[in-house]
Amino acid sequence: MARMASEKPKTKIQRQKTEQIMAAALEVFARHGSSGASINMIAKTAGLTTPNLLYYFESKDAIRQELLGRTLQLWMAPLSMLSPRGEPIDEICEYIRRKLEVSRNFPRESKFFANELLSGQPQNRSEIFGPLKDLYNAKILMLEDWMQEGKIATVDPHHLLFSIWATTQHYADFDVQIEEIAPAKAEDRYAEAEVFLLEMYKKLLTV
Repeated sequence: MARMASEKPKTKIQRQKTEQIMAAALEVFARHGSSGASINMIAKTAGLTTPNLLYYFESKDAIRQELLGRTLQLWMAPLSMLSPRGEPIDEICEYIRRKLEVSRNFPRESKFFANELLSGQPQNRSEIFGPLKDLYNAKILMLEDWMQEGKIATVDPHHLLFSIWATTQHYADFDVQIEEIAPAKAEDRYAEAEVFLLEMYKKLLTV
């Protein structure tokens, strides 16, 4: 976490420097992973000296924790918008669209988060994943209510969410593989993915 988080509000320059460091760290972590990244690499990518960077963040792990928190908020936002007040299949389809949009607009964040999980990170799991778990459990209950009310077909709600995560994030996390074997332009790829996934989930969930 930023060293000055509990101190007086940051100046405009301090906020700009913090965001400059975050952007550089995201690039370094996404490319090299946590184990391969170093504080010196992040400083160089940010165009700062290492002592200057350490004025804002006391360590590489502090930067990583800040990035994880930000990425998790980005990751949770589409799920938080899944509303019990809407028509269930429409709500789920909109959720899929939002997840694809995150993959398209924030591929480095998606890769960073995936790399952290694959490497056995993060530390302090309960602190990081606690908010996601609470949100996840609330949405599982909502899906179960829709199934019991006959508004969507009865399927395993956990695997429903897991499959949506897997199919939408794949386009960011494995973009190199997709580009090699399916040479469609990125914009066309996401548009085609949206059509395919919406049709597939509508067929699965329609009663």
